[in-house]
Amino acid sequence: MDKYRILIYTTIFVMMGLSDAVVPILPELAAANHSNNPMISSLLFSTYFIAALITMIPFGILTDIYGNVRFIMLGILMTFVSGYLILITNNLWILLFARIIEGSACGAFFPAAFSMLSRYTKRNQYFGEFSFLLNAGLAVGVAISGVLTSTGLKNGILLFTAISGILFIVAIPVWNKSKTEINNPGLGINDKIENTWIKIYTQLKDTFYTLFNGNYINIWILTFFVFGAPTVFVALYPDYSEDFLSKTMLGITIASLYVSAMITSFLIGRSGFKYNTMIKAGLIIISAGAIIAINYPISGFIIMGIGGGSGMVGLPIAVSHLNVNRGLSMGLLNTCTYAGLGLMPLFAGVLTPYLSFEWIFLLDGIIIGISVFMRI
Repeated sequence: MDKYRILIYTTIFVMMGLSDAVVPILPELAAANHSNNPMISSLLFSTYFIAALITMIPFGILTDIYGNVRFIMLGILMTFVSGYLILITNNLWILLFARIIEGSACGAFFPAAFSMLSRYTKRNQYFGEFSFLLNAGLAVGVAISGVLTSTGLKNGILLFTAISGILFIVAIPVWNKSKTEINNPGLGINDKIENTWIKIYTQLKDTFYTLFNGNYINIWILTFFVFGAPTVFVALYPDYSEDFLSKTMLGITIASLYVSAMITSFLIGRSGFKYNTMIKAGLIIISAGAIIAINYPISGFIIMGIGGGSGMVGLPIAVSHLNVNRGLSMGLLNTCTYAGLGLMPLFAGVLTPYLSFEWIFLLDGIIIGISVFMRI
């Protein structure tokens, strides 16, 4: 395995581990700010994804101009800073700011990582491996955080923050070497300053065209649902399950979603299925799992993970076949991913004063089920 794939794979694992280490302690963070409102928990959860959503396209454009590895490094550094801020405070506004930095780190990392992986001839396999490690990080992060709460509320965050700092230091030689080894797309050094704004304008125009193009729009909508629907459960289950799941069991339950997605994405990336089959099957399975999870947590989360793992591999493969600049298309893919991850839980949180958790979860499953009829 070459050093650039190692860097990408290690970074996605650590980033996702830290991002989900906060999930089991969302009610406690809300309570520390004198609120037991599930909306506060949902806000703390979703701010991370909304920040990623907002920054994904700008970083995708800059990645095409200035190259990939430096933005991967920026993502690692911002991950460390966000973890440090979460460790040192319980103030709601600082926590929200930290989650914004953490989400922006993903905005810097994902377009660069997907752009690099899409250039390999074995991209189906590598997207599967990437998704495997993404879900592994999420699973390990939430599980370890749940277990470590017995020794200290934020010990899970402490662990992944420390690892991200070590990773940044270890990756510096790879970054330095990439300046001479990788022929990154972009402008020459002498032309960058005067041509950057022209490049940004052109790419923004291409971005809006690609996002709202009738030939592509269904892929962006399905990306929104595939990633957003299971995340509604991740965001609201800590409050929903307070009376019947311990923190350890909550961590294990949510981790089961990521473990099943991890295994599925790894296997399906090596299968001969076409991407539209992967996506359609994923939607059906996620819908079934969402309904089951209302009363049977682990079973439902595992099934949602299987569906999510299938969709997570199928969608980037579908996007890689579009006749669009790769940095732009992967930036849009990840923008829609984080739109689902951030906005669907936030919308669900807004509904909590008016609907029971059970009704919110049921509606989530129905919506994702209906989306299977969209054309790819």
